[in-house]
Amino acid sequence: MENEEIATMISSSPPVTTHLIAKELKSKHRIPWIADFRDLWTQNHNYPYSQLRKIIEKRLELKTLSTADALVTVSRPWAEKLKAMHTKEAFTITNGFDPNIMSDERTNLTSNFTITYTGQIYIGKQDPSKLLAALKDLISLGNIDSQDVEVRFYGPENDLLRKEMERYGLLDVVKQHGIIPRETSFQKQRESQVLLLLNWEDPRERGVYTGKVFEYLAAQRPILATGGFGSDIVKELLDETNSGIYCSTVKEVEKTLEGLYLEYKLKGEVTYSGIRGRINKYSYREMARKFAEIFDELTERR
Repeated sequence: MENEEIATMISSSPPVTTHLIAKELKSKHRIPWIADFRDLWTQNHNYPYSQLRKIIEKRLELKTLSTADALVTVSRPWAEKLKAMHTKEAFTITNGFDPNIMSDERTNLTSNFTITYTGQIYIGKQDPSKLLAALKDLISLGNIDSQDVEVRFYGPENDLLRKEMERYGLLDVVKQHGIIPRETSFQKQRESQVLLLLNWEDPRERGVYTGKVFEYLAAQRPILATGGFGSDIVKELLDETNSGIYCSTVKEVEKTLEGLYLEYKLKGEVTYSGIRGRINKYSYREMARKFAEIFDELTERR
């Protein structure tokens, strides 16, 4: 910064140390500064420290960001929280997906009715039992043939998930395949009939997108989102892009699952109806464009 002509600066957290550094650089070089939060600081619903530390750290947050020219975070509810606390502009730029993993070539789908989940399951935050309960009911009623269905979990082995599989008598239908390479997980997503998204089960987390939902958008397969509390930003995203269905209750999951299975039996596959133009709004390329717009605005003011 002493030798080059830097027009704008951005700090992104976590870790929040980046913002402490940016504050010092702003003080020294007097250039526009954007503070970006992929997770909130003291307003984080998963704040891991004591209440006393939170009180002290809130003062540090207010002092640190007092000279920031703009704040950015991943969702509208979080932007509103930042704006209220810091009384300055807060923009929304969601997380996204790498456009390079979005293939224009059609992947051969599995011959059976596959429901695929990739990644870790966060105990106490996500609940796979809603899908399992709905699937058990549909198999018991004869509305789904267990020989047709395979629910695939790729990620760290989860003891709670195994107990739920046993409780619902689905050990022959639901499988945990362990950790696989990232590129392989993309392939598993693209070949699946349906992708499972486990929404956050904490009412304080209505402003949270999981990174997985954007990865699923790139896979271009129908998304079945379960859990949560109804109207939230995940539902808005799925509705906007027409990329999936959101179900907050077991009954809703059951109804949706039966419809998807019926389509699979009639057509040999579940049809994907995502709107590519709207999905592309959530690529890294679009994220970069939005950051550039804020850069331009701040440098023009300067």
